[in-house]
Amino acid sequence: MTYADAGVSIHAGEQAVAMLKSKVKRTTRPEVLGDLGGFAGLFKLDMSKYKEPVLASSTDGVGTKLVIAQTMGIHDTVGIDLVAMVVDDLVACGAEPLFLLDYIACGEVVPDRISEIGAGIADGCRYAGCALLGGETAEHPGVMRPDEYDISGTGVGVVEHDAILGKHRVEVGDAVIAMRSSGLHSNGYSLVRHVLLGAGRMRLDTVFDEFGHQRTLGEELLTPTKIYARDCLDLMKEADLRALAHITGGGVPGNLSRVLPDNADAVVDRSTWRPQPIFDLVREKGRIDDPEMESTFNMGVGMIAIVAPADADRTLAFLAGRGIESWQLGEVVEGTGSVQMVGSHTRG
Repeated sequence: MTYADAGVSIHAGEQAVAMLKSKVKRTTRPEVLGDLGGFAGLFKLDMSKYKEPVLASSTDGVGTKLVIAQTMGIHDTVGIDLVAMVVDDLVACGAEPLFLLDYIACGEVVPDRISEIGAGIADGCRYAGCALLGGETAEHPGVMRPDEYDISGTGVGVVEHDAILGKHRVEVGDAVIAMRSSGLHSNGYSLVRHVLLGAGRMRLDTVFDEFGHQRTLGEELLTPTKIYARDCLDLMKEADLRALAHITGGGVPGNLSRVLPDNADAVVDRSTWRPQPIFDLVREKGRIDDPEMESTFNMGVGMIAIVAPADADRTLAFLAGRGIESWQLGEVVEGTGSVQMVGSHTRG
């Protein structure tokens, strides 16, 4: 008997790594030492650049959005989702993402498929400005189906101690600025699949005019998560940025409340924006009420910035110049650390 007889191919794993090397090299930073393939990734932090550096770390996955990718045989976008989930959590505290490590578990190592997944991760790292420092691909025959895989990532960033963002900076009167999401991002897919593909019996190749450009349901569901890290880091230099809230599971109410002090509420006016058509489709097909939608999905808002009131217009102009659709979502008022959702979305 051999390891291959048990379902694990060391050669296939080595082939997948070889196919990825050129992609990974494109994510390198000056601080990276060595090459892909070592036992550990090496990153030489230039301490002369910082007065009092604080390391930040975050880990995440993509969830059941992977089921859509595996069903459609499209594997080069979920890596971008993975990076977005990690680096935009890092930047929420003001940290610059430095490097990321990935982990891919699969039932069978198919080099082309692993290469596609890894290429997406490398693309996400380039967009975020961080290095893909290393990772692991694990073959789990008998535990996972040959076409099944799961991915996760861990990132490390750095921020000056006196530049850490958060609730300690937020004040009554601050402006709450929304940045448009690219769609569902990577949260709520268990509910989406149940509503649309299960009970709704919809096909992933169905074309919806509402999505534009003859996009299918599957293409819409696989839209990569927007990565805001670089834009938010640059925004810190342009405006008095008090806090950032990455809108993931829990939606606007659940995530914005995490950056509110105990003496303040955020008033969010729904009438200031219209969620993308995919949210209407899920709500209508599943007959889901608004509180459940808002506590599960981002509803069209991917990142929220809380800025000093005098810098609201400056922030909007800066984000517009970076090609990010943004608007004033509301304001910070006296309260108890809660989010007040008021008004109604425009629908039709």
